[in-house]
Amino acid sequence: MAPNDSAETNGGTRGTAAGRRKAARYIVPVAVAGVAAATIGLVPALASSGDPDLPKIGAQELIEKIAASDTEQLSGTVKISTDLGIPSLGGLAESFAPGGAGGDGGKGGSSAHPQERMTELASGTHTLRIAADGPDKQRLSILDNASEYSLIHNGDQVWAYDSKSDQAYHATEKQAGKDAGRDAGKKSGHPVPEGVPTTPKALAEQVLKAAGPTTSVTVDGTAQVAGRDAYKLVVKPKQSGSTIGSVTVAVDAKSGVPLKFTLLPAAGGKAVVDAGFTEVDFAKPDASLFTFTPPKGTEVTEADDAKAQHKADKGLGDLIPGADAAQLGAGEPGAKNTKVIGEGWSAIAEITTPGATGLPSKASGDVPAEAQQFLDALGDKVTGKFGSGTVFKTRLVNALMTDDGKVYVGAVTKDALVKAANSAS
Repeated sequence: MAPNDSAETNGGTRGTAAGRRKAARYIVPVAVAGVAAATIGLVPALASSGDPDLPKIGAQELIEKIAASDTEQLSGTVKISTDLGIPSLGGLAESFAPGGAGGDGGKGGSSAHPQERMTELASGTHTLRIAADGPDKQRLSILDNASEYSLIHNGDQVWAYDSKSDQAYHATEKQAGKDAGRDAGKKSGHPVPEGVPTTPKALAEQVLKAAGPTTSVTVDGTAQVAGRDAYKLVVKPKQSGSTIGSVTVAVDAKSGVPLKFTLLPAAGGKAVVDAGFTEVDFAKPDASLFTFTPPKGTEVTEADDAKAQHKADKGLGDLIPGADAAQLGAGEPGAKNTKVIGEGWSAIAEITTPGATGLPSKASGDVPAEAQQFLDALGDKVTGKFGSGTVFKTRLVNALMTDDGKVYVGAVTKDALVKAANSAS
């Protein structure tokens, strides 16, 4: 099918301003792995059985179709593949996990904690099974060769269970980080930690909310995903300097539900993130999917206990000055230590770390050898009007941390970061 008509977004696209503000939340100091985890949720390309012949539809009309989609019941399998170009964390990841190596270390942490497990989606290929029955019942399972990790939301109860370690995590909806009450479920749509989209729909909504005058949106033919006919919505930056080349969303022609999401880098090569259904069913899921009772002998961690343990573990704060503070809101608009330079796809957040200190070094004895090795693998030394610093790279998000304690970060090139730092000096 030939490409359909196109539309360039403008101020009329709903949620534009809110989307830009939300984009700043991805901008945290070089917890690049954490930034990556907040921008994930995606899957390997799915085989197509031929492009279906569908009625023409305009870009704005297709966007409205997505927004109007009221599908609340579905189940299916999602394949997620993420290639952010981040070196393997190896033992470093375990050293910063709650409770030390293995995620618990006998210190009260839990390998079933959702925030810890969702970061796994920041790299590699994963198979997820998802199910939803309205705003109050969702289930997400990460499948492994011989184990399964499940996150279950039923009413005000949230359970997570890791079959490999036989550990469980339990919280009420409010403890899990949502607003209290039924409205929270409607807003979140799933029990996954805030900022970690895991379905094509969640990913598409984030991209479309951020769309504005700096964005080109077109309908580029059709596809078949998980046996269903779909339109392909293509979103591209009109600005230079972004690391994002394009985002393609396959939208179910009947329901308006996004079925597949693919983000290609401006530099070329395979997708940075690619997520899509391999199977999907819009019938009401079995009620048993949303019930959970810990098996006998399971170690259960309650949310309040996990929160206390998290406070005891400094995590990235020992490695990146101000990282913990940034993760707790430094990226929010209006934060005293943060401002946004530019707009749209080339927006860059400038963050002043508490104490205005740069990176610790191995020479100072502040950084373990394996941590320094990880930082060196990510970083390039740069200089400019601002002085000197280090650029930490992924295929999507890059961050410049200056030696005087400022961080410039966004989905932009290294040159764009240096330019921003120079202009702010």
